[in-house]
Amino acid sequence: MKLQLEKFGKTLISRELGSEAFKAFQPTLRELPRDEELEIDFSGVLTLSPSWADEFLSPLLNQLGDKLLLLSSDNLSVQATLRILEEVNKRPMRIKS
Repeated sequence: MKLQLEKFGKTLISRELGSEAFKAFQPTLRELPRDEELEIDFSGVLTLSPSWADEFLSPLLNQLGDKLLLLSSDNLSVQATLRILEEVNKRPMRIKS
């Protein structure tokens, strides 16, 4: 399954909005077959803050582990945020180049 993060907005900032997006995504996440990966596509996202990503991507990483695949992005805010999350979670994220 592929998730376009742009559906939550082009500017993804704040813990509160990240938490709301994660809760809104829960029904879709429950439909994900156990053997299927979840691909996160950052296309169209202009800004991804560490706080939003921590509320949305960190719980996904905890739930899905290696089944969470992040598609690579040329966006510098996305790249920086993903590096910060890896440090905070002390866990690498799978990024498809």
